[in-house]
Amino acid sequence: MIRITLYSRRDCPLCDEMRSVVATVGRGVPFRLEIVDVDTDPSLVAMYGEEVPVLCVNGVKTFVGRVEAPVLRRRLERERA
Repeated sequence: MIRITLYSRRDCPLCDEMRSVVATVGRGVPFRLEIVDVDTDPSLVAMYGEEVPVLCVNGVKTFVGRVEAPVLRRRLERERA
C-alpha cells in the first residue's frame, strides 16, 4: 500500500487545497494517508518552516506547495507499478 504523508498547518489555504487534491485522487488510487500538523513539533517546524504543505510519497518528499490531481495520480500510478 502506498503511504502518503501530508505535512501541513492550520489556517493554511495551500494546505487545504493540497488536502482536497489528495482526497480527489484517493477516490481512484488506494493509499494510506497521514496528515501531520508541523506546528505540533518544533523539529518539524525547523524542518519544514514556511515550506508547507509538503507531500511525501512512501517517505520521499515529492510535492511542495501545490500539486494538480493528474500529476499526483500519475506519480501514484508509477509507485504502484
